[in-house]
Amino acid sequence: MWAMSDNTSQKDSQMSKQQEFVLRTIEERNIRFIRLWFTDVLGYLKSVAIAPAELANAFDEGIGFDGSAIEGFARVTESDMLAKPDPATFSILPWRTESPGAARMFCDITMPDGSPSHADPRNVLRRTLNKAAQMGYTCYTHPEIEFFLFKSAPVKGEQPIPVDQGGYFDHTPAVVGHDFRRQAITMLEAMGISVEFSHHEGAPGQQEIDLRYADALSTADNIMTFRHVIKEVALEQGFYASFMPKPFTDHPGSGMHTHVSLFEGEKNAFYDASAEFNLSKVARFFIAGILKHSSEITAVTNQWVNSYKRLQGGGEAPALINWGHNNRSALVRIPMYKPNKENSTRIEFRSPDSACNPYLAYAVMLAAGLKGIEEKYELVDNAAAPEPLPANLNEAIAVMEKSDLVRETLGEHVFEYVLRNKRAEWQDYRRQVSAYELDRYLPVL
Repeated sequence: MWAMSDNTSQKDSQMSKQQEFVLRTIEERNIRFIRLWFTDVLGYLKSVAIAPAELANAFDEGIGFDGSAIEGFARVTESDMLAKPDPATFSILPWRTESPGAARMFCDITMPDGSPSHADPRNVLRRTLNKAAQMGYTCYTHPEIEFFLFKSAPVKGEQPIPVDQGGYFDHTPAVVGHDFRRQAITMLEAMGISVEFSHHEGAPGQQEIDLRYADALSTADNIMTFRHVIKEVALEQGFYASFMPKPFTDHPGSGMHTHVSLFEGEKNAFYDASAEFNLSKVARFFIAGILKHSSEITAVTNQWVNSYKRLQGGGEAPALINWGHNNRSALVRIPMYKPNKENSTRIEFRSPDSACNPYLAYAVMLAAGLKGIEEKYELVDNAAAPEPLPANLNEAIAVMEKSDLVRETLGEHVFEYVLRNKRAEWQDYRRQVSAYELDRYLPVL
């Protein structure tokens, strides 16, 4: 009991110091607008700006808003919600350099009584991370985020035009992506988001920027910031950036391969020096959990109709439920860049795309792995014919709606909303007459 009280007191003290730092910085840097960010259930970024004079009250009580107006948050009869800024996420916006400036913080969404909102994606991930903590683990993630740069904003009925015709790792004067990536990385690092790698990807106009390892909640916040920064820099340079999973039929899509590891204090729980690939039993249980539940979580990690054009589009996109060391089309891959280095032992989960809601995607990914640890799932060699992932959104919905794991992880409210929304998306997609049908059938039928 005393230990719990001490821990709560330490957290309160740390929070108070963070709030004081934010308030002092806003005054010293002449910050006029504080943007409070949060994410709806589908992963769209939301924002409300407040004046500095309102911030102390926002820390204490939150800022009220109509939750029924936010996708998936609440019904009209229970619409009152509060956005409470998290001072640990404070950052000055580097593209607002003129004085007075602007800053942002992510928010936790609460009900009027102060309890966490069941509809808040950040809270969904935090619940799963708390479960991991109760099991003794901290989860670290490192995403490889792919996206496309186009010459202009999309025009209905027209094909997008990539900014260049470059390929994998290309760096020539005709490839403009390196200048774009340099500016984007400079802005990300100005906001405290560390970048590990960046390069041109395999398709024309396609880019990849990899964020450095962080705890899973910070990574999800960073991904939301990343997507906003990328679009801001693209607009500034006269381009248009898109995280659409598969904009071109004949080119690879954009994934968000995520490297994952669990730590017990300073010890990497995935590492065993004497085991094959240095994978501990915990790591093997975790991989087995992801494989066993992968079809159930696919409607969350790949939530759009277009996501399945990437998964079924060949190349290195995973379409089968398998794992491996050298196979870059495997659903779960074991990187071995630094053999026998404890901290580098990790797994790479390759199905998520960069248009997912990162909070929900990481929550279900982690929940599946933790289930494998709890139940001690056996990791077996790949079968001669591995099972396929769902081939389209409709198949993914049908598997997800029967999943106790996903229902428990997302919570009843988010689970039911996602199902309703995705069913509606599938029905809308299914009734459309496509350009493929017109081109193929109209001339001959």
